[in-house]
Amino acid sequence: MSSKPVIPLAYASPSLGMHPTHTLQRKIAAISAAGYAGIELAFDDLVSFARAYLHNPTITATSYPQLVTAAQKIRLICAPHNHNLSIFVLQAFSNFDGYPAGSEKRADAWERAKGWRDIMDALGCHMLQVGSNDDPESSGDLYVIAKDLAELADFMKPRKVAYENWCWGAHVRTWKDTWAVVKKADKENLGLCLDTFQTVGGEWGDPTTASGKIEREGLDRDYRESMHQLASTIPKEKIFFFQISDALKPKEPLQGGYKARGDWSHAFRPPPYMGGYLPVEDMVRAVLKTGFRGWFSMEVFLEEEHGKEWEEGLEEKWAGDAMQSMRRLLKECGA
Repeated sequence: MSSKPVIPLAYASPSLGMHPTHTLQRKIAAISAAGYAGIELAFDDLVSFARAYLHNPTITATSYPQLVTAAQKIRLICAPHNHNLSIFVLQAFSNFDGYPAGSEKRADAWERAKGWRDIMDALGCHMLQVGSNDDPESSGDLYVIAKDLAELADFMKPRKVAYENWCWGAHVRTWKDTWAVVKKADKENLGLCLDTFQTVGGEWGDPTTASGKIEREGLDRDYRESMHQLASTIPKEKIFFFQISDALKPKEPLQGGYKARGDWSHAFRPPPYMGGYLPVEDMVRAVLKTGFRGWFSMEVFLEEEHGKEWEEGLEEKWAGDAMQSMRRLLKECGA
């Protein structure tokens, strides 16, 4: 009698407190105690840790030698004999693609890529998450974007590059967009980071309307069809990991067009079954239908709740509640 494969569960470090009193050490301990197998390490958390660990408040996002030293320490903290967490991805690498050769922005993007690769090696981390560019000055030509990501994938080899659609991106906002880019790039180590919020919040939800939904006839039908296409077109091996969250409907509609989704993303994203309203189960079922059984990672952002100062047990509660949410979600979706 065959048993179902065990899906590895992870938690994103920026989702466990935004106040500076929520240190990376505390976050790691809480994630481990809640039973997760892995951690998404946010670059900002690495920088904050480096400043404290090396007693140097002048460390910046480009202080790569110091960040490498700090990354080596984080690797030890997460090691099997300590908190036993896999640092399975470093996130979120942004504003990389679509800049012309010789431009200052392209030079900066590649300088960051070199620094982040060194940090990944120090962490023992084998995957980089890349978000779709939200800079309107970047090229929207998918062939240009694919060429840039192919170059990045070659540079990062044998490490993996997981490309994610951000629903407030300048050009690439949907899973279909990212999948088109990944197919054009055609690199074995370049795949997708799928995200319930970024997809369902982009295709079905809308924080600028009173209903919280895109107000269009046939919306539910179109969303179901999109999920059917996802399940039937993306090979499981091209999904590198899957981020989970829901969304709260703002009390008042947000302003700012598609960019409002960025504000929504950073402040109104609870775990499923904790006050949200997006039909995330449909997407989870679609991803499971591909055969994917890799990393499911909780990435949530609640500005008011996560902005609280540290107090005993708070991070453990957040991580534990999210674990209960994740387990219920997997059960409801038949995983």
